Amino acid sequence: MNKIIYSSVFAKEFQDLVDLKRSLGFKYETESRAFKRIDSFFIDNGLDKKTVSKDICSLWCRKRSYESPANHASRISAMRIFCRYLNDVGISAYIPLKGITKHPPKYDAYIYTDDELKRFFSEVDKSRSVPSECPYRGDVMPVFFRILYTSGLRVSELRLLKVGDFDLEKGYIHIRDAKNHKERLVPVHISLVERSRELKQKIHASSSDDEYFFMILPGRPMTLGNVYHNFRRYIEKAGISHTGHGPRVHDFRHTYCVNLLRKWSDEGKDLMAYLPYMRTMLGHESFEETAYYLKLTAERFPYIKGKIKDSFPDLISEVNIDEHEFY
Repeated sequence: MNKIIYSSVFAKEFQDLVDLKRSLGFKYETESRAFKRIDSFFIDNGLDKKTVSKDICSLWCRKRSYESPANHASRISAMRIFCRYLNDVGISAYIPLKGITKHPPKYDAYIYTDDELKRFFSEVDKSRSVPSECPYRGDVMPVFFRILYTSGLRVSELRLLKVGDFDLEKGYIHIRDAKNHKERLVPVHISLVERSRELKQKIHASSSDDEYFFMILPGRPMTLGNVYHNFRRYIEKAGISHTGHGPRVHDFRHTYCVNLLRKWSDEGKDLMAYLPYMRTMLGHESFEETAYYLKLTAERFPYIKGKIKDSFPDLISEVNIDEHEFY
């Protein structure tokens, strides 16, 4: 990745903040790109003194006609972070107030039915490779989407895995640099261990451990765009209606969690004892994130709502969490 160079009057401060965050273990790639846009904004508006006035800050925070509420909020957040840092190092900067943006409507998670999953994977299995552009698609996609659903992994956790992250003797994946900067081991479903071995033998016969396991071409991982465009094609052929807002690739994670809780409940397992296992598997930082799936399960399968309430009294009515599991 090319190094970002800042050029405004605050070039040093932008770089110092990025360096500070990275020294603390944060990737800070998205944020550094957001700061570059602010850096260019300062240049375009002739800022030549090390101070951020309320007027210049408000100009940056105005909503643009073409941007979504989420993008608007993200721009303001980047400015807020930078201005707070400036104040911390003794430079006068107006800090944007909270509450400027409207929260986008909460997305209702889509839970795929058993029949929809069957139809979806039937279409995935019909994938064909294109030698000049995506020579491995027919081999990669059936394994990729099956692991995605049966592991509850986030899309980018899976698509960026390296050959060395798979231990196919013990049957697990090593997630090394996930959200919240945590590492964890995630088991591969027993039926997929052999398929993963076959995929490795077929396309990674001469690959190093640093090669992307689900590569498009040597040295190139699947992008989010690659995953999304294939996903849309599969659900369309499977006859799964898409409204423009969903279902989404990320809903496989939601479906995995709901079906796992349903399975445990049907087997009579103590959910209080098993929920910490789910929390670790998903890489959650708080219990609230995992409890969100208890509510989804109770809503989807009312017949087990009583069992969930037995383990977590009053939790179902109290949990009200906006989805914050990003790719």
